[in-house]
Amino acid sequence: MSTLMEMPEVAECSIDGCGYNHDHGCHAGAVTIAGHEGDASCATFIPLSTKGGLDKVIAHVGACQRGECVHNDHLECGAASIRVGAGPEQPGHADCLTFQERGPVL
Repeated sequence: MSTLMEMPEVAECSIDGCGYNHDHGCHAGAVTIAGHEGDASCATFIPLSTKGGLDKVIAHVGACQRGECVHNDHLECGAASIRVGAGPEQPGHADCLTFQERGPVL
């Protein structure tokens, strides 16, 4: 991939408490996926009632810090698109639901 427009889109965001979420569409220009081992949180999540971001729903994955994800290639997301929603460990916290941890290398 060579441009932001070629990066995966955020196809859905079901975190209603985020300032970038408008009717389940992410209005941030780009999101960053961060977290710790076994977790892939949306670092762009802003828990505000104030709505912000771009007028059109065009959010893409700008960076992915989850090197152990099967979709991660040199810190870039290679999934066709991602979904953001409540993670299993922290309800109300935004996670990348497309995250899949790589299996052990044999």
